Amino acid sequence: MPAYTVRYLYHSSFLLETASHYLIFDYYRNSPHGRGLNSGVIDPAALTGKPVLVFASHSHGDHYDPVIFRWRGQLPGIQYILSSDIAAPAAADTHFIGPDASLQVGGAAVRTLPSTDLGVAFVIEVDGLRIYHAGDLNWWHWEGEPDSDNRDMARAYCAQIDRLQGEHFDVAFVPLDPRLGRPGYLLGLDYFAAHTDAAVIFPMHFGSDRRVFDWLAQDRRADDYRPRVARIEHRGQQFSGPLSR
Repeated sequence: MPAYTVRYLYHSSFLLETASHYLIFDYYRNSPHGRGLNSGVIDPAALTGKPVLVFASHSHGDHYDPVIFRWRGQLPGIQYILSSDIAAPAAADTHFIGPDASLQVGGAAVRTLPSTDLGVAFVIEVDGLRIYHAGDLNWWHWEGEPDSDNRDMARAYCAQIDRLQGEHFDVAFVPLDPRLGRPGYLLGLDYFAAHTDAAVIFPMHFGSDRRVFDWLAQDRRADDYRPRVARIEHRGQQFSGPLSR
């Protein structure tokens, strides 16, 4: 497997460096200002020498921030791959993509799945790596919602992940949201891990509430794949791959 590094920025935002590219996902918390990658903030000056691909899975404010367009001046050749629900100005470096679509851009092959909320999930092939970023494609089982709504959600989520049955991913970014409580927080990641071949899974969409990692450490449902789930401790944390399985 080709080498890579992943840096956790915040929430669902990550920087993935491959042999020949930088990929940035769902960037939105551009603070503390001037503190750089070690604090989970993109510093364009640190991303020179390789093409930069910026992905935004949908328009929610915790997944998209127009600040990403300020990087153009320092990063010639930057390319933006945005879900089609995002209202951003048309430009030669900006590519809009809807659900169930594919795109070749900047040396990467991109395809999408529809979200169970808004926008898309990304499947990306670049530099010999296969990458999955779920965006808000998740099994959103909310306690207190009607049973019929939760059943519909289960069907919708499983139908999309079933399309990835058996696919290998070198890196996967999957929601693990504490707001869903126990046991619902793990439904989406658990189903994804059972139906795909993911070498390493980076949980996301937990904001600053890292108790999900303690839950996961004790959850018997995760026994078969827990060693493949990265434990995130802080913004700016860096992981080098391939990680041991």
